[in-house]
Amino acid sequence: MKYTKLGRTGLVVSRICLGTMTFGGEGGIWKFIGRQQQDEADVLVRTAFEAGVNFFDTADVYSAGVSERMLGQAIRNTSLPRDEIVVATKVFGRVSSVVAEDATDAEKAEGERREKHARNISGLSRKHIFDGVDASLERLGLDYIDLYQVHGTDPLTPIEETVEALDAVVRSGKARYVGLCNMPAWLIMKAIAYAERRGLCRFESCQMYYSIAGRDLEREIVPLANDQQLAILPWSPLAGGFLSGKFSRDGAGPNDARRTVFDFPPVDKDKGFDIIDAMRPMADQRGVSVAQLSLAWLLHQPHVTSVIIGARTLEQLTDNLASVNVAYSQDELAKLNDISALVPEYPGWMVDRQGMDRRGSVS
Repeated sequence: MKYTKLGRTGLVVSRICLGTMTFGGEGGIWKFIGRQQQDEADVLVRTAFEAGVNFFDTADVYSAGVSERMLGQAIRNTSLPRDEIVVATKVFGRVSSVVAEDATDAEKAEGERREKHARNISGLSRKHIFDGVDASLERLGLDYIDLYQVHGTDPLTPIEETVEALDAVVRSGKARYVGLCNMPAWLIMKAIAYAERRGLCRFESCQMYYSIAGRDLEREIVPLANDQQLAILPWSPLAGGFLSGKFSRDGAGPNDARRTVFDFPPVDKDKGFDIIDAMRPMADQRGVSVAQLSLAWLLHQPHVTSVIIGARTLEQLTDNLASVNVAYSQDELAKLNDISALVPEYPGWMVDRQGMDRRGSVS
C-alpha cells in the first residue's frame, strides 16, 4: 500500500479508502447497492486493513444508519487499533426509518409520519449537524470521528452557519477534521474564505464523483483543490460498476450488478465504451482487470489523494486493492487522457486561449 497526506493536514491516509456503502442493504436504493451482513463486513474490513488500508468511509444515510453500525462493529470484531485507522462519515441526508416487516401498526404509522412531516432531520443547519454527529458516534460506537464531511449542499442553510457548526464539532473533540462532498466550487471557496477570516476550522477534503469516464471535476474543482490544498477523494471511481469491464455496448451485463438495476452516476456510454475498448488490450497485456486499470488511472492523477472503493465480495476487494501496483507508461496515459478528455466549455477555452501568449513568454 502507498500513503499520502490528507491535503494540507498532517493526517496520513492510504491511497485506497474502503467505502462501506455496501454494508447492510436496508431499504430503498441500498438493497441494490449491497447487502453485506456483519460477518462479511468483518472479512472485508480486516482484509483491507491487512493490505495496508487505514482509511474507511461511511455515511449516516447508508442503509439508514446500518452501515455506520456495521463498520463500527467490524472495527471492534477485528480488533483494529483505533489510533492507526482513519474513520470518515457524513451528515446531510435524511436517515430514513427502516420499519421491520413484523412491525406493529403503530410503529409503521410512526415511521410514515416521520418520513412525511419531520422538517429538521436533514440539511446542514446547526441543529442537524449537532444531532447528526452525536447519532453517528452512537452508531459507530466511537469516541470521535477522524473526518466529518457534509454530504451535500443545503439550499436553506447559510454556509456560514454550517462552517460555524462544524468548527464547534471539532473544538468539542467529536471530530478531528472536516470535509465536504458534492459542492460547487464557488460555495467551497466561500466557505473556506469565511472560515479563514473568522479563524474557524476549514474544509480539508472534498469527496466528489470522479472517474476516467466522468472528468467534470477537472473544470473547476481540481484547480480550486490544488490552489487551496484540498484533498480530493473520488467516489464511485468505477462509475457505478460501468468501468468494471463487465458490460457491453448492446446493454448486456451481469443481472445482479448494481449498474443493471441502479443506473447511476450518469455516464456518456458511447464515450465510456471507447475508453474501455482502449483499456482492454492494456489489461490483457498485464493480466489485470479493466477495473484495476480504471482505478490506476485515478491513482496516477497528481491531484487525487485517496480513491474510495466499494466491494460486494472479497474477490472484488482483492482485485481493487491490486490497482495500487499498476503502472502506466506515459504513452498509455496520453492515449487514455485523449479518449476521455472533456469537451471544452466557456470560460475554460477562452482562459486557455488568452493565456497562450503569457505562458509562451516564460518557456
